[in-house]
Amino acid sequence: METQQLARKAISLLDLTNLNDICDDAAIEDLCARAQTPYGNTAAVCVWPRFVKKAKECLAGTGIKIATVVNFPQGGEDLEPVLAETTVALADGADEIDLVISYKAFMAGRKGFAENMIAKVKAAIPAPAKLKTILETGELKEPELIRQASIMAIDAGADFIKTSTGKVAVNATPEAADIMLSVIAESDSPVGFKPAGGVKTLEDAGTYLAIAEKYMGAEWASPESFRFGASGVLDALLAAMEGQQAEAKEGY
Repeated sequence: METQQLARKAISLLDLTNLNDICDDAAIEDLCARAQTPYGNTAAVCVWPRFVKKAKECLAGTGIKIATVVNFPQGGEDLEPVLAETTVALADGADEIDLVISYKAFMAGRKGFAENMIAKVKAAIPAPAKLKTILETGELKEPELIRQASIMAIDAGADFIKTSTGKVAVNATPEAADIMLSVIAESDSPVGFKPAGGVKTLEDAGTYLAIAEKYMGAEWASPESFRFGASGVLDALLAAMEGQQAEAKEGY
């Protein structure tokens, strides 16, 4: 794929993200403005639950989805607050819920507990809203754990499996992506994939899309099946569209 074609495609697959602790309404306005690029809109913006209403107002009529995070970033084990947070976010206008699974419980051998949380949150999300499950692969570390967590999330009803919160030392990696996409391919289910955290350059985007193509075919990656979770990569993608080079901003 030539440079501008790759950059344009990556823009269309981007969940442009602001999950900074100091985020405010002005930052959300800026995020939503940036999501509407001269080369097409991003797929979504991803914001804290408290900013869903603001993002919805800013993006009215654009077709850009509103994603938000729950049980984030700790992946805790208390189900009721997660369900309450999900319900409020949907009422405020969220189109997509990015749930951090109870990965510590999963690592401790409590697969059923983690699976139950995914299933309960999924049941609280009416179509056409989507559930993305964040596995926190950089904490799972072991390839077999990443594989088993991917299988579990798909079996529990996830619409997407996502690598990371962007809040730990190791976030998206090609190695984790390879495992997760192989599981999606084996599942024969309409499940999407989202690498998140550490996607900073056009080359990074190309790497993940190549892995998706290896398992799912050249035409598979679309906003309905593939997202990048990132805050800093957009500048690099826009620069590529303009025949320039740019360093991605630091961030998610």
